[in-house]
This record gives sequence, C-alpha cells and structure tokens, in this order.
Amino acid sequence: MRVWRVCIACLNGLIQLDMDNGLAVSVLDLVAMRADETPGSAIARAISRTVDLARHVEQLGYRRYWLAEHHSIAGLACSATSVLIGHVAGATKTIRVGSGGVMLPNHAPLVVAEQFGTLEALYPGRIDLGLGRAPGGDFLTMRALRRESRQNGDDFPELLEELRGYLGPEKPGQMVKAFPGQGSNVPITLLGSSGFSAQLAARLGLPFAFAAHFAPDYLYAAAQLYREQFRPSATLAKPYFMVGVQVIAAETDAAARRLFTTPLQRFLRLIRNQPVELLPPVDSMTPIWSDWEREAVEQKLGAAIVGSEATVKAGLEKLVNATGADEVIAVTDLYEHADTLESYTRLAAVAKTVTVKESADTVCEIR
Repeated sequence: MRVWRVCIACLNGLIQLDMDNGLAVSVLDLVAMRADETPGSAIARAISRTVDLARHVEQLGYRRYWLAEHHSIAGLACSATSVLIGHVAGATKTIRVGSGGVMLPNHAPLVVAEQFGTLEALYPGRIDLGLGRAPGGDFLTMRALRRESRQNGDDFPELLEELRGYLGPEKPGQMVKAFPGQGSNVPITLLGSSGFSAQLAARLGLPFAFAAHFAPDYLYAAAQLYREQFRPSATLAKPYFMVGVQVIAAETDAAARRLFTTPLQRFLRLIRNQPVELLPPVDSMTPIWSDWEREAVEQKLGAAIVGSEATVKAGLEKLVNATGADEVIAVTDLYEHADTLESYTRLAAVAKTVTVKESADTVCEIR
C-alpha cells in the first residue's frame, strides 16, 4: 500500500486540514435565480441570498466563500465574478472570498491582476484567485468573450505565467505592470476536472481544486496525479488538494433526497439546453426524465453527498480517505433559502467531527 503525506500547515492564506478542529469546509456559490421570480428582481434577490449565506457561513467558521464564473446561462447571476467578490467581501469581515473560479482564457491577464490587486488592497489577506481554463459557457459565448477563434484554452499555462508576473514582485526591465496588483501576491489556486490542471498545479507547486460537483469521473486519478507529481514551491511545501462537491444535509435521508431533486432538475434542464433557475423539489423524478437523461444527470452528480448528518459524515470521511482532500468546497443550491442555510449549518457541525481512518498525516492509496 502506498502512503501519501498530507500537508498540515498554513501557507499563503490557505488553511489546511486540522485534525483537532475537523475538516476544513468552504462554499462555492453560483448565485442561482429562482424560476418564480420576475426577471427584474431575480438577480437582486439572488445576490441578496448570496450575501446572507456568506454572513451565515462566516459565523459558522467556514474557511472561504467562492463565486463561480458562468456566461450566457439563464438562471445564474455569476458572470461578473470580481464584482460579486467585492460585494461579498464588503458585506463580511473575516471569511476569505474569491473566485471558483475566473476562467482565465476569457480575460486579459493584466485585467485580472488589476481587478484582484484592487480587491486585495480593499480587503487585505482575504482574497483568493481560483483559476480555470474552461469557457464557462457554450462555444458561441466563448467566441464572444475571447474574440479570437484560436483561443481554445491550450494557452492557459502561458496566460497563467503572465498573470503571476503581474501579481508577483516587479522584475528588472518589466515594461507592463499591474497597478494595483504588482507585488500583491494574491493566492492562486488552479481549478480543473481533468489531469491537465492537476499536473500543472503540481509542477508549479500550487493548490489544486477538483470540480467533482459536476464532473466526478476523473476525481481519483487527478488526486493521484497531483500528489505524485507535486513539486515544492515558494507557495506550498506540500500538496494542498481541495474537492468541490454537492452536499445536502437535512434532518433525515429522505428529506435530503427530496431536496436533492432541485439540483437534479437543474442538471436535467442544462442537458436539455433550458434555463437553469432553481425549481421546487418534487416527490419523484421518474415522470420528469427519460432513462438516458437520468443516467446523464446521475453521472454528473455522482459524487454528491446527500442525507442526514450521519450519512453526510460517512460520505465526507469516505471522500477524504479516498482522495486525501485537505478541504471540501460544498455546493448547495436549494429552492428555499432556509433549506440552504440549514444544510450549511448541519455541514459545519458534521465537519467538526470528521476524521480519517489513517493517522493524521497519511491517507490510503487511491484505488
């Protein structure tokens, strides 16, 4: 059996797994709108719920609050990610706020550096910059954002290097500088759902977050690649692995499974190319989807942890033991805001009790 060492240190604003205090948990928010809200109020109400949730989880001790980047998707209000980050950071006091993530090929690295350099200046020590290379939308939207047809995400390493140059110390002879941004050293985390970003993060010695909340198939392979290929850097001495996963905690397994029909309906509408506003939970999905649609949706949400507190604890411990995750980033989009708040409250209580079966600094080989 191969044994991996897990980092137990705080580096560059990242808080590691603390066995005395349980599992580090965070939030990923897509700023979802509801189907029963009028277009004029839906965005404002979605952002209001986001702020309320951020304040709620801050009090519960969550590590960070990340906001996604999606474009041209009816039902999500997270396209202007850096604007939302500033809004949430301004409404909270201590929780780290950042991107989960900025899709770097959509933006000029200088602009990203200036935006996040400004955020870091306004909220020092509280801003995270999670970076991905996916478009965050369909092909036509990608073309509209990136303008040049040759841009396909393959230039991500070069864009990342340029961005890190703008956020790091000024170099001799550097002609273009980010003001604000230069020397801010905003912490960067790479995001991904395949081996590409896992290997890049490992090579550069950066934290890595895997998007198992919608693409779980490559989770275990990516975790293994990242840990095996990790090279220590000025940012991290040892790997730091985060997992984004759907989590719904309720009083009973049955109640949680019913709430889970809201994200099930969202992903069903997504594959049907329909708006993805939040819909009320239903007693059964059987009359709503076909067999192939059910299989497609369940594949997307295969890593979801849904149930009572006992069930969620068992699911988290299984995930941590299987991947060596240092932190779990929970996605919990429910129709009723009160249910979302309750789920995150229950998750916070559960996370404090989560332990791994191996010793505090080892995990088992992924199978």
